[in-house]
Amino acid sequence: MDRTALREKYRAERDKRLRADGNDQYIEPTGTFAHYLDDPYVQRTERAPRTGDVEFAFIGGGFAGLVVGAALKRAGIDDVCIIEKGGDFGGTWYWNRYPGAMCDTAAFVYMPLLEETGHMPTEKYAKAPEILEHCRRIGEHFDLYGNALLSTEVTDLEWDPASSRWIIRSNRGDDIRARHVGMGTGPLHRPKLPGIDGIERFEGPAGHRSRWNYDVTGGDPSGAPMTGLNDKRVGIIGTGATAVQCIPHLAEHAGELFVFQRTPSSIDVRNNHPIDPGWFATLEPGWQQQWLENFTILQTGGWAEEDLVQDGWTDITQRIFKKFTEMDSGERTVESWMAAFHESDDEKMEEIRARCDEVVNDPATAEALKPWYRQLCKRPCFHDEYLLAYNKPNVTLVDTDGRGVREIDRSGAWVGDRHYELDCIVYASGFEVGTSYARRSGYDTTGRNGVKLSQRWDPGMVSKHGMHVHGFPNLYVVSPMQAANLISNIPHNLVEAANTLAAILQHANDTGAVEVEVTQEAENEWMDLLRSNPRRFGADPDCTPGYYNNEGKVDEMGDGLAGVGYPDGAWAYFQYIKGWRESGDFDGLEFR
Repeated sequence: MDRTALREKYRAERDKRLRADGNDQYIEPTGTFAHYLDDPYVQRTERAPRTGDVEFAFIGGGFAGLVVGAALKRAGIDDVCIIEKGGDFGGTWYWNRYPGAMCDTAAFVYMPLLEETGHMPTEKYAKAPEILEHCRRIGEHFDLYGNALLSTEVTDLEWDPASSRWIIRSNRGDDIRARHVGMGTGPLHRPKLPGIDGIERFEGPAGHRSRWNYDVTGGDPSGAPMTGLNDKRVGIIGTGATAVQCIPHLAEHAGELFVFQRTPSSIDVRNNHPIDPGWFATLEPGWQQQWLENFTILQTGGWAEEDLVQDGWTDITQRIFKKFTEMDSGERTVESWMAAFHESDDEKMEEIRARCDEVVNDPATAEALKPWYRQLCKRPCFHDEYLLAYNKPNVTLVDTDGRGVREIDRSGAWVGDRHYELDCIVYASGFEVGTSYARRSGYDTTGRNGVKLSQRWDPGMVSKHGMHVHGFPNLYVVSPMQAANLISNIPHNLVEAANTLAAILQHANDTGAVEVEVTQEAENEWMDLLRSNPRRFGADPDCTPGYYNNEGKVDEMGDGLAGVGYPDGAWAYFQYIKGWRESGDFDGLEFR
């Protein structure tokens, strides 16, 4: 490879896609588009407003709320109330019921609490219905349904210093006073729409992939034929991780399918397969923790005798590690590590581009499907049927050369000067990620002295361990950010945070403390530690625009520290936080 030419190609492709409006290019689902936030799966049941006190309230019923609820229950804290805007637990997996939805990380490490609930994944990469059912299984196993508030949106969260409690108000008239509050309203739940001129003028059915309308398409989440599309011209706008999963199914059932592509995804081999129950029965107690540790060590560049997961995530880092260990000890520096990373990444992306030529019959289509950027500039995808879909005669790739769809009118879409007649449109434009926390969550949080979390985080997120924010006692943010930042397996971050949170609350109860708050000094020290990390996820200005790098507006990411994790990596962080919580000192927190 001519690496200089490759860098120039990457930059040229990036420059085609840079936009002055960045995240503002997307339409917020309000006003005319508010129906995109409706819950199509569960009819809301009216109930009386909930009032009174609760020991712990968690906002969000996805994996974060479920693993925290489970950890608290195991710690003997039973008064747990999960508040969720969806009609059931599941979070992302409640909303994602589009055809072909599945996880991109192996189920043995992705699906939490498998041993505790006694579940064996049916496949290496579980499909969405199975993941949603597992969320429900966790809720039932740990008795989290009885005190939950479903189909309920928090509208206000305010600290009351007189009672040392959080006042939670909702759109159902609830007025709850919680001793402690956790927040797990992650980035993958509020849909965004592409800012295409005329999007509101289309007269046919149109929908966001997170609110799939099977009444229009036919079929169901389990894969029944979408007979409603058999004679339809279907357009899908977007070729990210969601589109990669549902396009093969649309290709199977649509009369004609037009895929509108602005930036191709990186498509690596998935190699999915059923799990053998006989083999599964041989796993010894503690197997899931062993697999989690093995995956994290290998995926973040460490060494282990065996790769238990064996997927695309561990492959790239093992390449880097091999190159690094082949160097003389005196040559092993941060700079040589980065050089090994770039070389391995170039090799991997060349293989991924070559795969397009190997699988796709039409040379022009294969060329248009090639990703020209580093693998981690966008969410890596793993799929065995996506590229094959373009060999079907009813499938047309409409490559916009980075410009996107120009306009939508009542009967279809315009790309340049060409019009495509469509009967229905699927918006595979993803969820809001780069917008403010308050906007994504739908409420703001008012801490001590009337200071709002949106104010404290206006220049950028600040915390200790990504969980504690000075001025917001008894509040716990549960996410990967400013902690391990293990993006390849989000639930592992959440499980560790849940175990830490349970230990903190146990200590507070044991010592009679009514308030837990990080000191300003400890928060500052943690932020200084993060600033020492040269590896800032998503901050590469040379990457093609996407939600990882704030749609190319890296200079508007505040100080960029939301995407920064523990300097020594995810595995080192998990070891650190385990020692921190088990020491009993809880350094940096005040228990009052």
